[in-house]
Amino acid sequence: MDEISQLLGTIGRVRSDTLSSDATQSTGSKLALRHRLNQLMTCLDDLDPKTDLHEKVVKTLDSAFLSCAKRANKPKKDNFRLHMVTWNVATADPPDDVASLLHLNSPKTPDLYVIGLQEVYSGPVRFVSDMIFDDPWSQLFISSLAPLNYVKVSSMRMQGLLLLFFSKLEHVPFIRDIQATYTRTGIFGYWGNKGGVSVRLSFYGHMLCFLNCHLAAHMKYANERVDEFEHIMDTQTFDCKKAPRIVDHRLVFWFGDLNFRIQDHGMHFVRSCINNQTYNLLWSHDQLIMLKKKEQLLQEFEEGSLDFQPTYKFDLNSDTYDSSGKKRKPAWTDRILWRVRPKSPPSDEQDENNVKERKQLKEEEEYPLKVRQNLYTSHMEYRISDHKPVIGIFTLELTKMHQTPLVSLQAEGDWSADIDSMVLYNPLQPFPSSSWDWIGLYKVGFSSVSDYITYTWVKDDEVAFNDEVMQVFMSKEEIPVRGGECVLCYYSSNLRCIIGISEPFKVLESKVAVAEGLLPERINGLDRIARNEEF
Repeated sequence: MDEISQLLGTIGRVRSDTLSSDATQSTGSKLALRHRLNQLMTCLDDLDPKTDLHEKVVKTLDSAFLSCAKRANKPKKDNFRLHMVTWNVATADPPDDVASLLHLNSPKTPDLYVIGLQEVYSGPVRFVSDMIFDDPWSQLFISSLAPLNYVKVSSMRMQGLLLLFFSKLEHVPFIRDIQATYTRTGIFGYWGNKGGVSVRLSFYGHMLCFLNCHLAAHMKYANERVDEFEHIMDTQTFDCKKAPRIVDHRLVFWFGDLNFRIQDHGMHFVRSCINNQTYNLLWSHDQLIMLKKKEQLLQEFEEGSLDFQPTYKFDLNSDTYDSSGKKRKPAWTDRILWRVRPKSPPSDEQDENNVKERKQLKEEEEYPLKVRQNLYTSHMEYRISDHKPVIGIFTLELTKMHQTPLVSLQAEGDWSADIDSMVLYNPLQPFPSSSWDWIGLYKVGFSSVSDYITYTWVKDDEVAFNDEVMQVFMSKEEIPVRGGECVLCYYSSNLRCIIGISEPFKVLESKVAVAEGLLPERINGLDRIARNEEF
């Protein structure tokens, strides 16, 4: 390098005191680099290719080009905002409004919402009804988020435990391998009043798992709570080679009414700390914080500072801590923790587990993922329960493993209830297709996968195809007579998710309905009657 520098000669430095900004410094550096490259081109014309100096110049340039190429091809990191809620609702009916809880008026809109509830009312009649229709709490969150272009991607219910996962529409084709499960821990594992429900999925290729728990109550059962948690972690499994267990996921969120209490301190001291907002004086006697010091699994989970007042137990419809005869001591029972999968040290052995660990390590280096908590607090204004809801807002910084959806699709020609229509779709990447795959027609602002207007089976109604583009027939029978803004979604049965969404398009109002004055609810039925009479 010294010989190369001598060859090029010295270049006058730009005086730093003449540079008034970083931008000016950057411009000066680029000009100096260009000047140096011009000098290099001049010198190369006279350089003897047989000399050692020629070889050194070639190696130096190769190294420089390689560095530039790596920098140019380095995948971009993206930030995604995650808004989480945990709330023991104590069998109460939902409030009229959850805008404050979801920060719906915030200028920073989340990409994902994950909502975990405990003690949702599950009386026999209501529970049977909720198995057929969305329960009132789900309806509230859906009606609040769907108009803002959020889709309910998945949900899981086990008696009073409810877990809801919402995503902005733009991310839906990149949320794959969705699975949900539950574990009972109440009454020796036979009753679902306690336990855990989880949803796991791939988000732009990164394996995420969300576990909503309601653990054993009362001060003296701290160790039992840990046992229940470990049982849930050990027994919940998924049909996924990359992450068959919760601990195999790249990122796990554990939250819910974990029921850990503040021990040793008396009621007077606890309430004094709450009134003075000296919450830090209580942390050392919080059972979860105490148990993290000796339980290996708990040590792998992180939690933000408890800089908000304990969320349990309140008199109903008030901000007053328990004034009943029991006078339960306030506690941070409602928590949100997270775990990024620890990196395994490399091993020289060649068994199957070590091969998997090396693949994981390579993936983590190539596609990093970081978690940053932006907010961890409670919402005191909600008074329908003896618990206050807790929210956690996170930034997920990650490099996408997938940049394009698996399928592109579009509506061909004009669409209306007067004519049968065609869908064009094009697989952009290989995926495990199935005869159970279908394409659904949805109104813009649809709330969930099941909120379709109509659908068609891809294989049954495929009418034409070539090497790239397939045509699928969709009957006019269920196309809305009044028209409207719609989208098409391709649902993969094997991946259990939507893998492609069209651009919004206009379904035209039925000219037949307008001309004949037929009622919208009757037009398709009359079409069917007319066709039957023809035969």
